Amino acid sequence: MTNASNGCRDFDFLHGRWSVHHQRLSERGQGSKDWQQFSGTAETRPLLDGVANIEEHCIEGVDVSGAALRIFDPSTGRWSIYWVSARRAVLEPPVVGSFDGAIGRFEAEDLDGDRSVRVQFLWDRTDLDEPRWEQSFSYDEGGSWELNWTMQFDRIR
Repeated sequence: MTNASNGCRDFDFLHGRWSVHHQRLSERGQGSKDWQQFSGTAETRPLLDGVANIEEHCIEGVDVSGAALRIFDPSTGRWSIYWVSARRAVLEPPVVGSFDGAIGRFEAEDLDGDRSVRVQFLWDRTDLDEPRWEQSFSYDEGGSWELNWTMQFDRIR
């Protein structure tokens, strides 16, 4: 049995079915101010007594459906979040981090095309029925950040 005070229950708020409103920057790393908007659904369920969970996104008409796999490491108190899209079917490198109160910060080094990029996910669970996720990239090793994707979750009752 896992210990709830060590962080392994940080994503329990996300269990269930959600309506998700997406906003995605049309072109990353180009100074674009043009945002695409689309909607979909997501469902999150726990795995392995809460030390992992899986979240599947279904989005009609846009090629971004996929799944997030989150795994908690009790020895570090940090989560690793992996993404796999239906389009590529490749498990992407994880972003790693933890929550401090209602805000979770997760980061990793990655590539955006052929450019090195620092990736940051922010989870805001202030309102447990309407949590928010944001993705930002830094092309200058964290000197500046460009917000390029947001998801507003609304619980389906």
